[in-house]
Amino acid sequence: MSLKTKIAVLGSGNGSNFTSLAEACNKDSLRAKITLVISDVKEAKILNRAKELGIPNKFINPGKFRTKLDDTAEAAYIKALKDSGAQWVALAGFMRILKGDFLRAFEQKVINIHPSLLPAFPGLEAWKQAYDYGVKVTGCTVHLVDYGIDTGRILAQGVVPVLESDTSTTLYQRIQEEEQRLYPSTLARLFNNKI
Repeated sequence: MSLKTKIAVLGSGNGSNFTSLAEACNKDSLRAKITLVISDVKEAKILNRAKELGIPNKFINPGKFRTKLDDTAEAAYIKALKDSGAQWVALAGFMRILKGDFLRAFEQKVINIHPSLLPAFPGLEAWKQAYDYGVKVTGCTVHLVDYGIDTGRILAQGVVPVLESDTSTTLYQRIQEEEQRLYPSTLARLFNNKI
């Protein structure tokens, strides 16, 4: 029996992707243990979801910048993650760019899920970018995090058709459903050396 991979989750919002990871861990379809959940938003629902599931969680102030962690915050995040024993860091709606020391501390061990078929539509509100552009298919991408914005090595993608009846909101809801299927299954394959 193999040991469970230890992962930590960073999130800024509702935590729907975190919940899908936690459920997969509980069912053992993802042989992993979530050691810690950190949010950069004090009242983020992801922290409440973690608390309800009995998973250690904390808010760490991100510092003075709007789109990234400042140096003090970055050091605090790294320390908390290392102290939790995390081997991998899964981003689940974490709305800050990770740079320098953070990516060196967890080199090739930070994973993100993005709501488009990268390399198309990187950055914020990717589903809306795709909808506004008029594409007929979009989806989501699980990728490693590197020093660019949504430019890391692609691990898996899930395709979601754009329906005639779609609004950007209904499209996003269907992309989120695909994310919640794809993220845990991709991590399960990754941790079993199947990617």
